[in-house]
Amino acid sequence: MAQSASGVVNIARGLLGIPYSYGGTTPSGFDCSGFTSYVFAQAGISLPRTAEQQRQAATPVSDPQPGDLVFFGAPAWHVGIYTGNGMMIDSPREGKSTSERPVFSGVSGYGRF
Repeated sequence: MAQSASGVVNIARGLLGIPYSYGGTTPSGFDCSGFTSYVFAQAGISLPRTAEQQRQAATPVSDPQPGDLVFFGAPAWHVGIYTGNGMMIDSPREGKSTSERPVFSGVSGYGRF
């Protein structure tokens, strides 16, 4: 798992600065779950489309490792990729771009694929 987990983080870091696009699933623009789906697909792992579907399909973990998903809300309304040391990469919202930033409050759980 560690190899694919580091691969997920490296893939995600290669996609920093891409503008948020509602419903976006490609490097021309991502929404949060479109970003996570795309990154994991590049690592050979198929994820469901929405944040809540990803939350339901993931194996819950209490000690997140780089490459795990970070979920917000239940049902999940946002998802990012945990990169370690309290940081994550996500596609936040309209007017913002994919970035690595501190995990913000409201985490409802972490999941592993």
